[in-house]
Amino acid sequence: MNEERFSQITKGYPRLRLALVGDFCLDRYLEIDPARGEMSIETGLPVHNVVQVRSQPGGAGTVLNNLVALGVGEVWIAGMAGEDGEGWELRRALANQPGVRLDFFIQTPRRRTFTYTKPLICEAGKPPRELNRLDFKNWTLTPPEVEVFFQKAVNALADRVDAIILLEQVDQANTGVMTAGLLRQIQALAQAHPKLLVLADSRRGLRHFPPVTFKMNREELARLLGIQRALDLSAVQQRAAELARRLGHRVFVTLADQGLLGAEPNGEVARVPALPVRGEIDIVGAGDAVTANLTAALAAGASMPEALELASAAASIVIHQLGTTGTASVPEIARLLFPETWLVCHTDGS
Repeated sequence: MNEERFSQITKGYPRLRLALVGDFCLDRYLEIDPARGEMSIETGLPVHNVVQVRSQPGGAGTVLNNLVALGVGEVWIAGMAGEDGEGWELRRALANQPGVRLDFFIQTPRRRTFTYTKPLICEAGKPPRELNRLDFKNWTLTPPEVEVFFQKAVNALADRVDAIILLEQVDQANTGVMTAGLLRQIQALAQAHPKLLVLADSRRGLRHFPPVTFKMNREELARLLGIQRALDLSAVQQRAAELARRLGHRVFVTLADQGLLGAEPNGEVARVPALPVRGEIDIVGAGDAVTANLTAALAAGASMPEALELASAAASIVIHQLGTTGTASVPEIARLLFPETWLVCHTDGS
């Protein structure tokens, strides 16, 4: 991809209207200063003193953060939170994002806000070190009235947006947004709108999803196909092409240090290698950056190889952001893909 084509694609982002449907959670970072450690008088156990608290949308919210960083014009979100402090915090963080529409984001007393609490040891001159996480999840089934709400939401969104992202973050079936009833509704929606891009990603795997554009990692591809061994690159290419043909939709596979791969229903396969590592890395959030960049690029008219190249660059930027679940902006991606031009154009503040 040359710079002219990069500009053509990314200049279309502010005109995009996208929907993001799925499990939004709160990422809460507790920064601990070990120099302020002490012992509890009551228990005799070490005390970690938190000197700063940072919160940001996580789960589907990480995809949202990346769409906002790309400058996508409008993002309609369909998700839920509890009527608790974490829910208030999450909704406020979502509302503060430019271009975000909260019409289909609900709070209900029957759900706990999905929260990842991440204690970080922060020492001067060292990268943050994460301690054991404290997670808040829902262990009961999503209430029927909430499921119906989201069924109506996706129907309303289908005529308003250029693409829909589906993101399932929960581990237990039917405890989040992506219930069996909603997935049946999405299947009907995809059939009624065959030209609408619907891209799905699920940490539980996509076996239970209807035929739409699938995005997964190598291990998830093997599990979906019932394969009990690790797939080498050649096998991934073959299996992804077969799956795309069967689904009638594109299939995208992340390959860690081997890059990204995409397969078309007609059998065409494209792969872009991973960019070189430029220091210490943290892979958290890389997959969500890929999801956001693939969707935005394809919705803006990029070809599959072009979308893969942009998503690969974004993932490379994100993994080099330590102690946070990062994002990649258009200028950051341009600086990585076209470093010589960027240096010439931005020397001495020009």
